Amino acid sequence: MGKLAGRVALVTGSGRGIGRAIALAYAREGARVALTSRSRLELDAVAAEIAAAGGESFVVTADLLDGPAVKRMVGDVIAHFSQLDILVNNGGGIVASGSAVHALTHDDMAFERTLFLNLTSTYYATRAALPQMVQQDYGRVIFIGSGYAKRGGGAIAYTAAKHAVVGMTRALAYQVPSTITVNTLSPGWTRTSLVDFDRLAAARGIDARAAEALVAGENVQMRLLEPEELAPMAVLLASEEARGITGQEISVDGGYKV
Repeated sequence: MGKLAGRVALVTGSGRGIGRAIALAYAREGARVALTSRSRLELDAVAAEIAAAGGESFVVTADLLDGPAVKRMVGDVIAHFSQLDILVNNGGGIVASGSAVHALTHDDMAFERTLFLNLTSTYYATRAALPQMVQQDYGRVIFIGSGYAKRGGGAIAYTAAKHAVVGMTRALAYQVPSTITVNTLSPGWTRTSLVDFDRLAAARGIDARAAEALVAGENVQMRLLEPEELAPMAVLLASEEARGITGQEISVDGGYKV
């Protein structure tokens, strides 16, 4: 029997990358998994992998930039399973319009939308999930942070949002019953489609191979992590074994800028 047998998990942004890796790991551990992103095609592929391994999933599309749609998505999951034990707020990224890095050139609307995507959407999802978790007297809320959740150097809105996610983690941990835990799991540089080495290279005036070597050198292991390396910690934080872990920011990042 897996560590998450009998549990229902919702993983946002689960069509690819870290979200996909966590969703598949949860299914292997016995959870029924709700998959969500904007793209149905990607979600169906993950659902097929889960089904092929004998697991159960539920697919629902939602745009994380639409607050009411985020709430409806959580409601649909609860209606389908009559249960929701684990919420992984993984969906995020940078909404770029022109330059999204420097204060002198940052587009105002891109700033606000990036904050919404990475911070406000996670509030809406968590706010919608918590009543069910309180009713069940069990819950695990996991935010996916970033190396930029602890330090500067990234795009302004993204860095601000990820810092705020850690603050929300700590605030929520005080405000929920002790049977519900709230934590942030922070990756460093991880090999996903969101990491665009051509863009990074252009911003630094180097080629893509040099850009990859540059960011890999920012952690003590001198490498990019794979999405699957985040999954074991995500499983632990979602499990009964982690009942004593709450209000924490935990990094799986190869020793990013330690």
